[in-house]
Amino acid sequence: MKCEFDVKLAVEDMYRFNMYHTYSGIHGIASIVIAVLVFIVAGKTYGSVEMMYTVLYVLFGILFLIYMPVSLYLRAKRQILTSEVFKNPLHFQVTEEKITSSQNGQSAELPWEQIYKVVETKSNILVYSSRINAFVLPKNQIGEQYESLCEIMKKKLPGYRLKLKK
Repeated sequence: MKCEFDVKLAVEDMYRFNMYHTYSGIHGIASIVIAVLVFIVAGKTYGSVEMMYTVLYVLFGILFLIYMPVSLYLRAKRQILTSEVFKNPLHFQVTEEKITSSQNGQSAELPWEQIYKVVETKSNILVYSSRINAFVLPKNQIGEQYESLCEIMKKKLPGYRLKLKK
């Protein structure tokens, strides 16, 4: 069994990956917790401290909520616009032995044994080769090959390394 498809990442695809990767880790969770705590402090101290302090607490809370997504979007945009790899589509061939990505006559192989994990999000399938690096496969570009891809992954990866929605 084998499936093939082409992927050309857009800024939105990279942004979604960065958001997932950050907010499923400690940094994203910490920024949300800090923002909530700052809002609680603003509410608890309202009226007992100068209004300027309450306004500052609220502004810091908003900053913690907005800073991370904005910086992740800007990073994604910079990655897509400056990287030579993202300027042309990547061709993927998925077999029961490996995942092969190729572009401009060069190819890289990733055997199933070396895959760290696979995670399906609302928009993407993320094939991690390490804790940080992943192939971002937008579902809308996989198209008809989606079922075949999932079937191969279910066959080749143990359940603890595979997080599919279906």
